[in-house]
Amino acid sequence: MAEQKEVQSKTTMIIVCWLLGPLGIHRLMMGYSNWWVQLITAGGCGIWSLIDLIQIITGSMKMADGRELK
Repeated sequence: MAEQKEVQSKTTMIIVCWLLGPLGIHRLMMGYSNWWVQLITAGGCGIWSLIDLIQIITGSMKMADGRELK
């Protein structure tokens, strides 16, 4: 079984997504295995990063295993 990532702070994820969104670092920190897609596409030219940022702010983006951000 894969090791679970520590539940991340919502504030931290907002800041990381804002600053490093096109690199997909926020997805890596949240345990998603597809974070590298954002890295090679520069966050879908910024669009996916913006969508992720909005989802983190509204609370609809959770950790990869379904846990809420703290």
